[in-house]
Amino acid sequence: MFLKNNMKMPKKTKRFCKFCNKRTEQKIDLVSTGHKRATLKRGSKERAKKRGASGKGSHGRYSKPAVKSWKRKTKTTTKKVLIYTCQECKKSLHAKKGIRLSKILFE
Repeated sequence: MFLKNNMKMPKKTKRFCKFCNKRTEQKIDLVSTGHKRATLKRGSKERAKKRGASGKGSHGRYSKPAVKSWKRKTKTTTKKVLIYTCQECKKSLHAKKGIRLSKILFE
């Protein structure tokens, strides 16, 4: 199977802006991943506290090794999501679907 390694895209394109209700010049960018929370989210931390997952003994999934240390097949690429920003009204829209590739180059 052939994987797309690099994909070249223009920095700007003309597409329909639903806010301006016309075709406008739009800047293409990648959606940033943003700030990621800790391994245990608020809900699972509360659940662990309720079931008494502190102190001695094995506490189910909290005593297992980290997921990264499990031996398993993983995907080599990530899905990149594009964001289009209208140059007239400065509003942004995400692309409907992400593209699975390792690198995206804007020209």
